[in-house]
Amino acid sequence: MAKKVKHFPSDFTRPKTGSSRVATPSGNDSTVGSAAGKASDSPKKHRKSKRSFLPKPAADSVKKPFSLAAKNKKNSGKSRPDNAGDVKFPENEIPYFHSEIKLPKNAKEKVQDTGGGFMPLNKFIAHCGICSRRDAVEIIKKGKVKVNSLVEVNPAVKVSEADYVLYEGNRLFPQKNLVYYLLNKPKNFITTTEDPEDRNTVLDLFKGVDTTRLYPVGRLDRNTTGLLLLTNDGELAQRLSHPKYNIKKVYQVTLDKALTKKDFEKIAEGVLLEDGLAPVDEIAYVNPKDKKVIGVQIHIGRNRIVRRIFEHLQYKVTALDRVVYAGLTKKNIPRGTYRLLDEKEILFLKHFKK
Repeated sequence: MAKKVKHFPSDFTRPKTGSSRVATPSGNDSTVGSAAGKASDSPKKHRKSKRSFLPKPAADSVKKPFSLAAKNKKNSGKSRPDNAGDVKFPENEIPYFHSEIKLPKNAKEKVQDTGGGFMPLNKFIAHCGICSRRDAVEIIKKGKVKVNSLVEVNPAVKVSEADYVLYEGNRLFPQKNLVYYLLNKPKNFITTTEDPEDRNTVLDLFKGVDTTRLYPVGRLDRNTTGLLLLTNDGELAQRLSHPKYNIKKVYQVTLDKALTKKDFEKIAEGVLLEDGLAPVDEIAYVNPKDKKVIGVQIHIGRNRIVRRIFEHLQYKVTALDRVVYAGLTKKNIPRGTYRLLDEKEILFLKHFKK
């Protein structure tokens, strides 16, 4: 049975979710091996090898003068891969991205650590966005992490992406160049990456952004407006789309006529459609003086479910707008524009409880 509310606030403010603090990984877990070369009494010149650990002669350590022309000439003979110049960083091209977070100077090296090589288990967990390295040590020592089906209590054990690392029953994947966009979708755009009929898609709104691996999470009808999440994080997309997590969505529905009290009660109790009962979490009049505009909160994701509920009771939906999705609101996102999620919002989506 749905919870009846007298009325929603006109802006559908975001529910308080509590602040989350993002811990920045720190420290250096890399180890440097060393080998001692054997000294020789004979004056015979030592044979150099590519893996020699002997110190280089002093003459080699003298820096050569820099010449841009010589460098370009040297690089001109090297073959470049076809996609060498195609790498783009869309967050640098978005006017809505004004982050106050300053990345450390060695941020690039930290990103490269997640690329298939071995690293300590606590560092691996930190790169997956679960917690800081220090907190990961405590989690591992408490036996909450499994590596290849075995409980691992040693934070320093080396693992890679090929290993099956489990925490709370979920496999962990390091984050690498992941982006998360929140779009306020306008009308006449379909929620797909491409269309054989050459209609406008939501990706057409991302001008100047590399959308090769970007795809929408969930769907909105062509004539439905409002919030839509687009990302290249397949793990998060699967989580948000799974029915067991009961993702909350709030819609503002505009009808062709006022909703009667009798039909209001029917929707609150749940309307029986051809594919089963359609439960509604909450329903309310946005403005008590205008009973054509209704606020509806649902968690089910069946096709065109909101429109079908009202059409079943002989109402025509003239406008449908999704104003809240998984706790995110469209505040400061004009229609047809988008913004990047901040770190707190990403952590909230990744770690909310069902």
